[in-house]
Amino acid sequence: MKKLSYVFMIALAACALQACKSGKNSGSGTDSSSTTTDTTTKTATATTTTVDSSSVKFANKAGMGGMAEIQLSKLAQQKSTNKKIKDFADMMVTDHTKAADTLSAIAKAKNITLPASLDADHQKKYDDLSKMSGADFDKGYVKIMVSDHQDAVNLFQDEAKNGTDPQLKAFAGKVEPIIQMHLDAINKINSGMK
Repeated sequence: MKKLSYVFMIALAACALQACKSGKNSGSGTDSSSTTTDTTTKTATATTTTVDSSSVKFANKAGMGGMAEIQLSKLAQQKSTNKKIKDFADMMVTDHTKAADTLSAIAKAKNITLPASLDADHQKKYDDLSKMSGADFDKGYVKIMVSDHQDAVNLFQDEAKNGTDPQLKAFAGKVEPIIQMHLDAINKINSGMK
C-alpha cells in the first residue's frame, strides 16, 4: 500500500510537472504571439502618440502643397503653349507625385490623415487659373509657382532643421533641395517672361 501511494505521488508529481512545462510552453507561445500583438499595438500607439501637433501640421501642409502643385501643373500641361512652362509642369507632376507617395506612406504608418482635396485657398487659385488662357495663364501659373515654392522651401527647411519626428524630418531634408531646385527653375522662367 505504501509502495502504491509512493508510485501514485510520483505519478501525480510527474503529471503536475508536465502540466507546468506544457503550460509554460503554451503560455510562452501565447505570450510570444501576445507579445507580438502587444508590441505591434504599442508601436502603433507609441508612434501615434509621439507624433506631435507640429509634425502633423507639417505633414498636412506638405500634403496640401504637393497636391496643389500636381493639380495646378496638370492644368498647365493642358493649357500652356510655352515649352519651358510645360516642361516645368511635367517636372512638377513627376517630382511632387513621388514626394506625395513617400509622405503618404509615412503618414499612414503614423496614423496621420492627409488632406484628400484642395483647401479653399488652393481651390480658388485653381479655379481662377483654369479661367485664364494664353500669356495670362502662363503669368498666373508662374506667379503661383514662385509664391508656393518660396513657402514650401521655408516649410521644409524648418521641418528639416527643427522637426521632432525623425521620419518626417528626414523626408523634409531629402525633399527640400528638390523644392529649392524647382524654385530656382521657376524664378528663371519668371525672369525670362519679363
